[in-house]
Amino acid sequence: MAIQVGASLPVGDIGTGPTVVRDYAQAIEGLGYDYIVCPDHVLGANPGRDYGDKRVGTSATAYHDPFVLFGFLAGITRKVGFCVGVLILAQRQAALVAKQAACLDELSGGRFRLGVGVGWNEIEFQGLGMDFHSRGKRSAEQVRFMQALWREPSVKFDGEFHKLDDGGINPRPKSGKVPIWFGGHAEATFKRAAKYGDGFMPLAFPAGDKALAAFDKLRGLIKTAGRDPASVGLEVWVSPGAGGEDDWRKEFAFWKKAGVTHVNAHTTYVSSHHKRIAGKGYSDHLAAITRYRKAVADLV
Repeated sequence: MAIQVGASLPVGDIGTGPTVVRDYAQAIEGLGYDYIVCPDHVLGANPGRDYGDKRVGTSATAYHDPFVLFGFLAGITRKVGFCVGVLILAQRQAALVAKQAACLDELSGGRFRLGVGVGWNEIEFQGLGMDFHSRGKRSAEQVRFMQALWREPSVKFDGEFHKLDDGGINPRPKSGKVPIWFGGHAEATFKRAAKYGDGFMPLAFPAGDKALAAFDKLRGLIKTAGRDPASVGLEVWVSPGAGGEDDWRKEFAFWKKAGVTHVNAHTTYVSSHHKRIAGKGYSDHLAAITRYRKAVADLV
C-alpha cells in the first residue's frame, strides 16, 4: 500500500496573507504531496510576560483558523487533501465543529481529515469559556456526538456534557462520516483512537523500537474493541530540517515497513527528535519540502 505524504503550511514564518498562502499551498500540491497540515490555536498568552518554567503558548506566532484556511484552500486547489494537526476539540462546541467539518467535507469534495487533541494551553480554554480540567473525557464524548451528527439526519443524544432531543445538521458528509484522527500519546488517547478513531498521530516516538511497541499496543486495543487494525491509519511527522536525503530515505523506509499510512514533512515542529529548518523565509520552506519529496519519491 502506498503511503500518503503531506507537508505543513508554515504561516507563522511565511505570512498569513491570501497570496502567500495560495502560492505555498499550490506549490505543495504541484510537488505531488497528498495533503496539507495546519495546526490550531485560537488564543495565546501575552508574549511579553515571564512565565517561568511553565509551558505557555503565546500569541507571538500566527495561526489561521483551520476551517477558514481549508475552506479558502479547497477553492484554489484540485486534489490535495487537508488535515488539522490537531484541532483542540474540547475548547469548542462539538455541534459547531461537526457542522464546520461537514461543510468543509462538502466544499472540498471529501478531502478533509479532522485531527483532534485535548490541548495543553490553559489560557485558550479560559478565553473560550471551557473547563480545562475535564477536557479529556469531554473530548471523547464530543467525538461520539459528532459521529452521530454526521451519520444520522436526526439524533437523540444524552451524554454527560452534550444533550440533543431529536435534531441534526445539514449538510452531512455524503459518506456519513468525517475521518477522525487522534493526536497525542497518553494511554487514554490510545484507547480513544482504538475505539472511535479512523487514525492515530503519535508524535512522541522516533523511528525505532518504542514506535513499534506503540503501534503494536494500538493494534491490540483495536482488536479488543472489535475492529480491524487495518481500518485505522497511522501518521508520523518527519523533519526535513534534520539530516539529509539518505537519512530521510532510511527513516521513510522504516515507517513504511512499520505500517505507517501517512508521513507529514513538517518544517517548523520541534520536539526531542524533531527539528525545524534553519531558515524562516518562503524560499527556505519551499526548498526543504522540495528536497524531501524528491528524496522519497520512489519509496512511496
